Amino acid sequence: MNNLQRLLLFFLILFISLEGKGQEFSLQEKIPFDSSIRTGTLSNGLKYFIKKNIKPENRVELRLVVNAGSVLEDDDQRGLAHFTEHMAFNGSDHFAKNDLVDYLQSVGVKFGAHLNAYTSFDETVYILPIPSDDEQIVDKGLTILQDWGGGLLFDSEEIEKERGVVIEEWRLGQGAQMRMVQEYLPVIFKGSKYADRLPIGTKETLETFRPEVIKRFYGDWYRPDLMAVIAVGDIDVDKMEAKIKTHFSEFVNPANPRPREEIEVPDNSEPLVAVASDKEATNIIFNIMYKSEAKDLATGEDYRKGLIQSLFTSMVNQRLRDLLQEANPPYLYASTSIGSFITRSKSAFSCFAVPRPDDVEGGISTLMNEIKRVELHGFTSSELKTEKLKLMEAYESAYKERDKTESESIVNELVGHFLEKEPVPGITYEYEFTKKYLEGITLEEVNTVIGEQITDDNRVVYLTAPDKEDVKLPTTTDLLAWVQASDESAPNALKESILDDQLIKTEPVPGKVVEKSRIENLDVTTLKLSNGAQVFIKKTDYKNDEIQFMAHREGGISIAEDVNYWSASFATNIVGLSGIGDYSYTDLQKVLAGKSVGVQPYLSDLNNGFRGSASPKDLETLIQLVYLYFTEVRRDETAFQSLMQRNMAFLSNVMSDPNYYYQDQMAKILSQNNMRGGGIPTVEDLQKVDLDDALAFYKERFASPGDFSFWFIGNIDEEILIPLVEKYLGSIDSTREETWVDRGVRPPVGMVDKKIYKGTEPKSSVNLIFTGDMEFRREEAYYLRCLSEILDIRLIEILREEKGGVYGVGASGSAGKTPYENYEFTVSFPCGPENVDQLVESTLDAIGKIRDEGVTEENLNKIKEAQRRDQELKWKTNNYWMNVLKIYHINNYDYNEVSWLDQRIEDLTAEDIQRVAKKYLNTESFIQVVLYPEKGTE
Repeated sequence: MNNLQRLLLFFLILFISLEGKGQEFSLQEKIPFDSSIRTGTLSNGLKYFIKKNIKPENRVELRLVVNAGSVLEDDDQRGLAHFTEHMAFNGSDHFAKNDLVDYLQSVGVKFGAHLNAYTSFDETVYILPIPSDDEQIVDKGLTILQDWGGGLLFDSEEIEKERGVVIEEWRLGQGAQMRMVQEYLPVIFKGSKYADRLPIGTKETLETFRPEVIKRFYGDWYRPDLMAVIAVGDIDVDKMEAKIKTHFSEFVNPANPRPREEIEVPDNSEPLVAVASDKEATNIIFNIMYKSEAKDLATGEDYRKGLIQSLFTSMVNQRLRDLLQEANPPYLYASTSIGSFITRSKSAFSCFAVPRPDDVEGGISTLMNEIKRVELHGFTSSELKTEKLKLMEAYESAYKERDKTESESIVNELVGHFLEKEPVPGITYEYEFTKKYLEGITLEEVNTVIGEQITDDNRVVYLTAPDKEDVKLPTTTDLLAWVQASDESAPNALKESILDDQLIKTEPVPGKVVEKSRIENLDVTTLKLSNGAQVFIKKTDYKNDEIQFMAHREGGISIAEDVNYWSASFATNIVGLSGIGDYSYTDLQKVLAGKSVGVQPYLSDLNNGFRGSASPKDLETLIQLVYLYFTEVRRDETAFQSLMQRNMAFLSNVMSDPNYYYQDQMAKILSQNNMRGGGIPTVEDLQKVDLDDALAFYKERFASPGDFSFWFIGNIDEEILIPLVEKYLGSIDSTREETWVDRGVRPPVGMVDKKIYKGTEPKSSVNLIFTGDMEFRREEAYYLRCLSEILDIRLIEILREEKGGVYGVGASGSAGKTPYENYEFTVSFPCGPENVDQLVESTLDAIGKIRDEGVTEENLNKIKEAQRRDQELKWKTNNYWMNVLKIYHINNYDYNEVSWLDQRIEDLTAEDIQRVAKKYLNTESFIQVVLYPEKGTE
C-alpha cells in the first residue's frame, strides 16, 4: 500500500466514524438555521432567503411574501387586501395592463397553473416559478416581484374592470358553507377582528370602494419592513443576492408607519358555542377546540416536544380510524390536531367528527369518549411503537431524498419561517435529531400531552348541519351537555394488541423468466414470465427512495352485467377496506408501520390493475402485497357494512348541494340516463351491492398475475427485483384472456340545451360540450389539446379581462379509442345567472374566430413554449415514464418513436389547430348544460 492509498484509507475510516457518530445536539441550544440558505436583511428592513437547489433543473421558485392580510383592513377596506393581489396583474411600473401575463406566457409560465397568489387573514404571498437558464428571464422575474412590492398603479379604469372578476370570485364562495360560516364565525371569534375580516370581503365594499381606499391599504402595508423575497432553485446564489439588492434596496418605508400588531383572539372562561344549519348543507360537522397560547419552536427541547405531540395526535387518530371499521360506525370521519388557531398567537387542540344524521349524539359522544379514554388510561406500548416506526420512516425517506427535494417544498418552509418563525434547520438536522431522541420518548411523556391540551376554559364548540325535517339538530345546550357527559364518563382502557408481521405464511412456488429483452433507446428491460405475465423495468435516478409500480389488464367493470353493476363498481373499495391474508385493514396498516410502501387494486370502466409505490428497501413488501391481493383477499362482513353505512349516510343528503346535483344531472344528460354514465349513486343503488357478488367479480378480474402487464420504475436493482417477480408474480398460472365490453354508453346527438335549477344563491355554472365519433389519430388528439390551451388564453382575455364576467374559465380537449373512437371538447365556467347568455355568445364567437381566422403566432408560441417547459420536467419524473410506457404498450406504439412526444411540439402549426376547430367544434350542434338558481330565487 503506497502513501496515497494509506491517506485515502485514513480519510475513509475517519468519514465512516463521523457518519456513525452523528451530529451532537443539546436540547437547550437553539434550533439552527439551515446554513445552506443565504439570508440577509436590507437596510430598509426587507428580508431575503436564497438557496441553490437543482430539483427541478433550470427552474427557480420566486416568492414575494407580505406580512399583511385582511385582518389589517380598515372598516371601509373589507376585501381590499385580496383586491390588491388582483391589481398586481393589472398594471405596474414596468408592465402595462396584460403585459405581465403576456410576457410570462411567452416564456412558458401559465397564468393560474404556475403564476399565482393568495391572500389570507394575516399575509399575502405572490408565487412566481420561472425558468432560470436565461438571465434575462430571471431579471424580469425580479422586476415583477419589485413591481408587486412597490410599483402597482391602481389605474381607476382597471379597478373598475377588475371589480367584476373579484365579485365573481366572491360569488364562487357563496353557498351553504359560507352562510353557516357567517353564522358561527362571530361566535367562535367573539371579541376578535378575525370575526369580520374574511379575506374575500363584502360585496358592498367590492362594488363601491373608491380607488384612494385601496391605495391607502397598499401604502400602509406594502412596505419593505413587512416583506421577504425568497428565491430557491437552480441558480447562482451570489448573483441572485446581488440582483435582489439591486431591485429592492431602493424601497422606502413610510415616514410614520402604522404598527403591524398581531390581532388577538381573546380568552374565554365560558365555552363559546354555535349551531348553524342550512338547507343546502350535506353533512353534519362537529368541532371542539381547546385554545392555548402558541409557543415558538426555538430550542431542541421545543423540537422534541413537537415530536411528542406528533406521536400523540397520530395515536389518537389511529384509534378514531379503527372505529370506522365497525359494522355500524359511529361517524363518517373523525380526527384531531394540534396547531394554529387562525391567529399566530393562539394554538388549539382541535377535535372534529362527521356524525351520522340518524345519531348525532352518538357520533359526538364517541369522539369525546375516545378523548376521555386517552385522558384516563393513556396509550399502550404497542401503539407507541407503531407510531414511532411510522414517524421515523417519514424522516428517513425525506433524508434519503435530501438532494432531490423539490424547490417548492423548501420555499414553503421559508414562507412559514418568515411569517410564523417556523424553524428551518434542514432535513439533515431534523433526521439526526429525530434518530437520536425519538426512541427515548416514553409512554408517560406522550400520555401527559392530553392533560396539557384539555382545559376547562378557552373551549370553542360548534356544529354545522343540514336543515332538514327528518334531522333533529342539537341546541347549544345539548352540545354542552354531551361534552360535559363525556368529561364525566369513565371508558375502559384498551387492551394491548401484538401482531405477527409475517405477511406471507406459505411460500409460493416461483415461476420463471422465459424471455428477457431490452428496449435499448429507453433503457428498459422487458420480461415475460412462465405464466404469461409481462414486466417492464426502468431504472432511474430522479428520486433516491422511490419505486413506482403499476399493473394493467383490460376488462374492468364493463364486463359486469347490469344486474351486477353496483357490486362490481364497489368491489375494489370493499377489498381495500377488508384487508388481506390474516390482517384486517387496520391491522395491515399497523403491520406495515416503519415501511414506505403502499399499493391498491383498482377497477375502472374498461380495465383493472394496481397502483403503488415503495422505497427500494421495501420492494419485496410491495410485491408481497400484490401477491396477497391476487391470492388472499378477505371476506369481512363488518368492513363491508361499515363502508356501506358510511356511504349511505353521506349520500342521504348529498343532492341538497347544488354543485353535486348539477354534476349528477350533467352525467345523466351526457350518458342519456345510462346507469354506467358516471352519475352519483343513490342509497337505492348502494342497497344493490352484494358482498359475495363483489368479491366474486374481483376474484375473476384478479385471478392471476399472468393476465397482467406490470411496470416498475425508479431506483431499482434488477438483481433484487427479478427474483421477487419470479417468486410472487410468476407463481400463479394464467387463467384466460379477456377484454372490455362496449356497453353502448353514448352522448346525445345534435343540439342539446338543458337548464338545471337548484340552489338559492345567484350563481350559475356553464358547460359547453362538443362530442361525437371520430377516426382516432394520435396527432388529432394532440391538436385538440392544443386547441383547448389556445382557447384558455383567449377566453381569459375575453370573459375575464375584457368583460369581467368570470373569475376562471377552462377548456379541455381529448380523444379516445375505447370503447369507441370519439372526441370530447368542453368549455366550463361559473358566472352570474344574468350573464350566462352573453358569456356563452362570447365563447362561441371566440371559437368561431379560431375556426374562421385561425390562431395568432403569438398565442401559438405561448402554448408551445409552455409545453416545452412542461415536457422538460415531465421526462425527469417516474410517474411520467410510467404513463408513457403503459400507453405505448397497450396501444402497440413503436418505442423507437417516443421522441414524437417532443417533436410534435416543434411540428405544431396554427393550421393544425384551426383544422381541428373546424372539424370538431360545430357551434350549431353541441351540448349546453347550465345551472341556475331555483326559480323565484334569482
